Amino acid sequence: MEPRIWLIGGPTASGKTAISLRLAREIGGEIVNADSIQLYGDLTILSARPTLEEMAQAPHHLFGVADGGEAWSVGAWRRAALPIIADIRGRGASPILVGGTGLYFRSLTHGLADIPAAEPGIRAKAGAEFDALGEVAFRARLAETDPAAAGRIAPGDRQRLVRAWEVYLAAGRSLSDLQAATVAPLAPCEWRGVVVEPPREALYARCDTRLAAMFEAGAVEEVGALIARGLDPALPVMKALGLREIAAWQTGAMSRDQALAAAQQETRRYAKRQATWFRNQTPDWPRISATTPEDQWRQFLALSEP
Repeated sequence: MEPRIWLIGGPTASGKTAISLRLAREIGGEIVNADSIQLYGDLTILSARPTLEEMAQAPHHLFGVADGGEAWSVGAWRRAALPIIADIRGRGASPILVGGTGLYFRSLTHGLADIPAAEPGIRAKAGAEFDALGEVAFRARLAETDPAAAGRIAPGDRQRLVRAWEVYLAAGRSLSDLQAATVAPLAPCEWRGVVVEPPREALYARCDTRLAAMFEAGAVEEVGALIARGLDPALPVMKALGLREIAAWQTGAMSRDQALAAAQQETRRYAKRQATWFRNQTPDWPRISATTPEDQWRQFLALSEP
């Protein structure tokens, strides 16, 4: 029997790292990053990347492998992760994928549509048509070729409506058809998923405590170095939690206390969104609701039994 693939997801600061490390030690597994910001080498502390001491406990993959000037997509991550997963299994070990980017897990368990990249000319044409027609008429036109997308995209979501029409113009097939034709690279029998989801108040307290520690441990200097590079603000690394607030403090727009409080609030909001995503998208994955590392591990053992 081939080694099992473990998927350990959940919101930030929930305790995923501790569980993955202990599991890796117990079974001789290897950890693969499934967090979109921990990919980047620029933010070791602010991204809560495992420490050098933690990474010495088991082989780690896809941590800090990208430069902040790069824009990794879900597809780019999957293209990098799949050969690593295959290599780990080929050596008789278990891959342990851990992180809070739910779409990374979904790209493995449900597949990823082969959707054409946005071409500036087509994007401009689709956007101009939306602006000329207005949302109601534009949605009606989209419904002629992609009724599923026209029906599910929320009112006022110009970006997704335009993208759906743009895909049809570029591919000659609807976005919904392309998504329906996807094949999951991992068979259901190959993997086991678990969500670490402590009670909300406990999770929020952990978020606040960890962020305060980051401010003291060098996150401020990391942000300063990254801002000094003059990167495009739209790049993924520039959207890291806490970066905007620390940058505002460094420019004098906020005090240190204001920046910390604002970053803590944004982190709590993000953790809530992550928890909601996992609740909606992985309802059949077992949940770990304990709060202490030891209790979480005991609950993991109980939930992970066949």
